[in-house]
Amino acid sequence: MNAGEATKRRLLDAATAEFATYGIAGARVDRISAQARANKAQLYAYFGNKEGLFDAVFGEHLDMIVNTVPLNAEDLPGYATGLYDAYLVHPELVRLATWSRLERVPAGELITNLPGHDTLKLESISAAQRAGLVHPALAPTDVLTLVTAMSLAWSPASVTIAATKDDAEDEHERRRKALHETVRRAFAP
Repeated sequence: MNAGEATKRRLLDAATAEFATYGIAGARVDRISAQARANKAQLYAYFGNKEGLFDAVFGEHLDMIVNTVPLNAEDLPGYATGLYDAYLVHPELVRLATWSRLERVPAGELITNLPGHDTLKLESISAAQRAGLVHPALAPTDVLTLVTAMSLAWSPASVTIAATKDDAEDEHERRRKALHETVRRAFAP
């Protein structure tokens, strides 16, 4: 990696932490540059402005945000608990998506620059419904939305309790069991 690529990488890493913590409006280019050991001119040369930098950060993390846990529609409870665990390891993913929702896309589909990103997931849910594994009266889109929302119950976007990887393991296990059982019951045929 050459010096320019290394600087760009440091800027993206520093910006990820900054945007996850403060959002788009609250992020400061001065803090990002200082953390990355780069100057603001370099940041602007690579990304144009703070909005362009957020676009680069969000774009870089988009695949992980959307596909951090593979969906197995035959095991929706396992998918939900897998997401719970992923949010513990990568809370910045939830924070970046939340800031994007709050500051950029207040309504409608959040991930608009990945057309069809849920197609395979929805087809998998439809197949599980046809196989009698998931309640057939629910739209696959609603199943995916609800399972995802349930998995966020203790995430950094929670309005009640935000779990961290530092919480006691018995707390995590209790939450996983509650999530698993609730998802299983909610979508059983």
